[in-house]
Amino acid sequence: MKDLQDATERICELKGSLVALDALVAALLQQLPADTRSALHKDFAVSTEVARTVLLHALVSDITVDAFERDVARMTALIGKAPPSA
Repeated sequence: MKDLQDATERICELKGSLVALDALVAALLQQLPADTRSALHKDFAVSTEVARTVLLHALVSDITVDAFERDVARMTALIGKAPPSA
């Protein structure tokens, strides 16, 4: 039972850390100028495609993939709309 309690406590610690980092990222994104956000949008799209490829070939649960996709969508919305195509 001790191992389960330790694991539960560690998961809760990780959740708290993740929420703090999430709040920091959201605040930082709101401070970026429009041209920087536009470049970030493009770079983030490339990085997320690489991450998707890695996840497709990794032994991870559907829960992990779903959380990834949810957070990518949320972060994309925070960054702002996609820049117009050139």
